[in-house]
Amino acid sequence: MQNEKLPRQINPEQANHPSYNARESWRMFEIMSEFVSATERLEGIRPAVSIFGSARIPPGHAYYELTERISRKLSDAGFSVISGGGPGVMEAANKGAFFGPSPSVGLNIQLPHEQHTNPFQDISQTFAHFFVRKVMFVKFASAYVVMPGGFGTMDELMEALTLVQTGKTRKIPIILVQSSFWRGLVDWFRDSLVAEQLISPEDMDLIKVIDDPEAVVCAIFDHYEQQGFEPSAHDREIQLYL
Repeated sequence: MQNEKLPRQINPEQANHPSYNARESWRMFEIMSEFVSATERLEGIRPAVSIFGSARIPPGHAYYELTERISRKLSDAGFSVISGGGPGVMEAANKGAFFGPSPSVGLNIQLPHEQHTNPFQDISQTFAHFFVRKVMFVKFASAYVVMPGGFGTMDELMEALTLVQTGKTRKIPIILVQSSFWRGLVDWFRDSLVAEQLISPEDMDLIKVIDDPEAVVCAIFDHYEQQGFEPSAHDREIQLYL
């Protein structure tokens, strides 16, 4: 009898709290509203490039200035530039595009720290839910440019790699900038993930490591030389299931 499991005691007020249940139900409509609002606002920005990187990089830092140069070249080439809308590398990405001819887009997120909206945005959209924001980064991007960053940047990079690898989105260039920063991660992909057959050798082709801003732009154009930037009917169909 000592080992007999006692029935779990559940407080009925906690299990069926009307206030909590109502909030959870209405949250579904908030999520739907974010998707609809963002899709309508961003539909006209293609072709676009999403740029990721650390919020902690100050103006004047080499990474900040490199991001700004890349972003300006992308804008001059006709690409809208999408960033997370915050400080650091995100600000540099928006700033480079803001002073160029193509739209600067900020997909902002409500966070308790680090995130504040930078002033270099032609289009600014704020999200309460990370996953809705992440869908928008992928849905409207013709390429990913990934600058040095922390957990958030790694999260976006892995998300992009997974979606392209599994065919849940179209194949787009995923470009890592600043080879000295990324070398250890890329080597680990090859020496551990490929070596232990956790990914295929051809999965390494999903990544390009490029340092020169002009070469970043050329790599994106090279990728679309045959197929064009406009998503095909098949591309649009699979992106419905991101």
